[in-house]
Amino acid sequence: MAKEFLSQHGVEFEYQDITADPAALAEMMEYTGGRRGVPVIVIGTEVMRGFDRGRVSELLGITAPA
Repeated sequence: MAKEFLSQHGVEFEYQDITADPAALAEMMEYTGGRRGVPVIVIGTEVMRGFDRGRVSELLGITAPA
C-alpha cells in the first residue's frame, strides 16, 4: 500500500527487504528502537511504523489524490 501510494504520487523512495537483507533488518531495528513491524517509513527526521496516509501526505506536501 505504501509503495503504491508513493509511486502514484511520483515520490522516489528506497525499498529494503528486511527478510533478505540482514543489514536492512538491523537498520530498521535501529530506527524503531528494536520494535518489529513494517513498513517503516522515514521522512526527514520522522520515523513511522505502519503506513499513515494522512501523515505521509502532510510531510510530503501531497494534497490531491492520485
